[in-house]
Amino acid sequence: MEKLTLDFIDELKFDERGLIPVIVQDYENGDVLMLAYMNKETLKQTVETGKATYWSRSRQKVWVKGETSGHFQLVKELYYDCDGDTILIKVEQVGGIACHTGNRSCFYRGGKI
Repeated sequence: MEKLTLDFIDELKFDERGLIPVIVQDYENGDVLMLAYMNKETLKQTVETGKATYWSRSRQKVWVKGETSGHFQLVKELYYDCDGDTILIKVEQVGGIACHTGNRSCFYRGGKI
């Protein structure tokens, strides 16, 4: 697999607010940890630093995951879907907690059907 350059950003489709959804998956076991959003600035920052950086829709600001909790997400791989409107990142979840509630994953509610 070749190293990703920033050229791929031109292939992506951001919504009317300049955002694109990001599915965050555990690099080791494939667990889905969370869903977040990026804009072009935070996507570039993520690729350049290797730390997952998002756009907080509630706070309307850049958010480096783990900057206050210490539970950083170190990005190992980044993919985008066939339509170019969704990103998938595979991360090493430092500290094992992705959710602000203290849970490993934001998807801890619900069950089998």
